[in-house]
Amino acid sequence: MSSLAKLSPEIRQYMLVTGNYWAFTLTDGALRMLVVLYFHGLGYSPLEIAMLFIFYEVFGVVTNLIGGWLGAHLGLNKTMNIGLFMQVVSLAMLLVPTSLLTIPWVMTAQAVSGIAKDLNKMSAKSSIKLLVPSDAQGQLYKWIAILTGSKNALKGAGFFLGGVLLSLLEFKGAVLLMASTLLVVWIFSMMSLKKDLGKAQNKPKFTEIFSKSRAINYLSAARMFLFGSRDVWFVVALPVYLANTFGWDHWYVGGFLALWIIAYGFVQGIAPKITVSKNGHPPDGRDALRWAIALSAIPALIALSLTYQWQPQITLLVGLLIFGALFAINSSLHSYLIVSYAGDDGVSLDVGFYYMANAMGRLIGTILSGWLFQDYGLEVCLWVSSTFIVLTALISLGLPKQSQ
Repeated sequence: MSSLAKLSPEIRQYMLVTGNYWAFTLTDGALRMLVVLYFHGLGYSPLEIAMLFIFYEVFGVVTNLIGGWLGAHLGLNKTMNIGLFMQVVSLAMLLVPTSLLTIPWVMTAQAVSGIAKDLNKMSAKSSIKLLVPSDAQGQLYKWIAILTGSKNALKGAGFFLGGVLLSLLEFKGAVLLMASTLLVVWIFSMMSLKKDLGKAQNKPKFTEIFSKSRAINYLSAARMFLFGSRDVWFVVALPVYLANTFGWDHWYVGGFLALWIIAYGFVQGIAPKITVSKNGHPPDGRDALRWAIALSAIPALIALSLTYQWQPQITLLVGLLIFGALFAINSSLHSYLIVSYAGDDGVSLDVGFYYMANAMGRLIGTILSGWLFQDYGLEVCLWVSSTFIVLTALISLGLPKQSQ
């Protein structure tokens, strides 16, 4: 505790924000895997499972759009704590008797979780902008990369945790444990976060929730297609494909996807070492374009291997690892650019608008993942993924050639 007291207030706040984000992300990843595997075991079709997450993504879109405005008015500490509490409520909703776990009820619980997740994420990403000096772009990129990379590593751990808890404690026991743990985190956060963090000096009008920045609009559109390209085959299609085609059980599916996301998070964390130029300048729109072009080929190559049955299991797994590494760099680049482009006063408005587009991409990807996989198979999901990444690259042509 004495070591913590010697740290600067900015570093302490960064650690608190990151700790909150970590705790939330762990339960969010575990809950996603619990729902997919539990309801797949009950006989739900891929499209029905995808429908369980529709409200999660729809309300994520709305939350990011309105949440930035709320953060500017109320302060990011309040929006982060509201997000933590709502996740506890979402988990508690799943503790009802099994007979009441109907599709509408689970969709509603997922809606609450979607609001919670995006309030928490918007608050965390916006807070970093305010804790780093405006002339320290290299440091900003490193802090964003650490926050984003560690979050995704923990989300991967959450995937594995979800599979393990489902096997050991069954659905209700797993949910109860996560809800209790997150409740403790929420109480600690209420007592510790700085009270006026992120509150705008000039209160923005509600009509200002849409970004007027050309750079942010282009980046948001690119982000939408980027995340649609991942979720169109990763959310529902891939876990069900691994279980049905390869015969993997809950441990194998959860474990592999967990390791994938942990590795993905690790690459995100070291992205500054890969993408920062030799003269030390952080990346800009040209880098976003180059990395999107590199990523676009991977889903197409995996789809070809599955179509012609060329070592499908090895190709899929190796291709998934390569896709994850390249996607992590693209995602980390975007996460830095939005915080760099955002204005200092009311930063949550710009970040919220950007993550609204992120949530829209996940929504589109989730719907397509269930529908395309059920009717056409994983190969079509992969072709759509590659097309989305090409669109990301084309939109990136409009990004500024300097980070600011």
